[in-house]
Amino acid sequence: MCELLGFTASEKTDISSYLRAFYARSVQHPHGWGMMYEDGVRVILREAVSAKESTFLADFIDAMQPQKIFLGHIRFATVGTVREENCHPFGGLDDSGREWTMIHNGTIFHGDHNHRYAAAQQGDTDSERFFLALLDAVNRQLAGGIPTARERFEAVSRFIAEHSPRNKLNLILYDGDLLYVHKNLKNTLYFKRLEHGILFATKPLDSGIWVPFPMTQVIAYRNGQEMFRGERHKGVFEPPLDYITVNDAMYI
Repeated sequence: MCELLGFTASEKTDISSYLRAFYARSVQHPHGWGMMYEDGVRVILREAVSAKESTFLADFIDAMQPQKIFLGHIRFATVGTVREENCHPFGGLDDSGREWTMIHNGTIFHGDHNHRYAAAQQGDTDSERFFLALLDAVNRQLAGGIPTARERFEAVSRFIAEHSPRNKLNLILYDGDLLYVHKNLKNTLYFKRLEHGILFATKPLDSGIWVPFPMTQVIAYRNGQEMFRGERHKGVFEPPLDYITVNDAMYI
């Protein structure tokens, strides 16, 4: 399966050691890598090759400035071909011009968006279609004006809770203000508190204290601090019988 990395902090922090540990795991996730960071503007980088085989990623991490926000992804393809358009993160604007970015680990088995957004997406993954559907859910909230942070959170939390049953929805979403985190697969996604922020990863990246992220609950953070916590829902993902687990990766 794919792996996720997220970071939010109140002060710029050097997380390069965690990035090296995370992208080193691309040996088991060879179908692409991506990242989102901020350098005056939001920047998304993606390549449809193993992070280990990238000609510039290692040097880029060495030169990267400390960050307050970061998303990282390494891909094991289950849906969609191996090409840059299918690498995460996915980015897009809502109708108010707010920029959203998402990384996802999982498979979307059920939902109208599985086909409705096929013509609009740039690649051919279920993750991108889900992201486009989520943006539309946010846009419906915009009908009454520009939503507050609480209203954005409620729209995102409601959409994820509605679509979590029978879908694997480990994801991290950033809207330029809030970082939203959700998991519904057991024994995945952990967090570690740093001096000025909090780090999220599919699996622990060092020998420090990593705590399992809560199940089936959307939690939003700003500058490393929890802001909103949604109600727990019942959408725990139970792998279908036709899943085969080999070397800690899931194949369909």
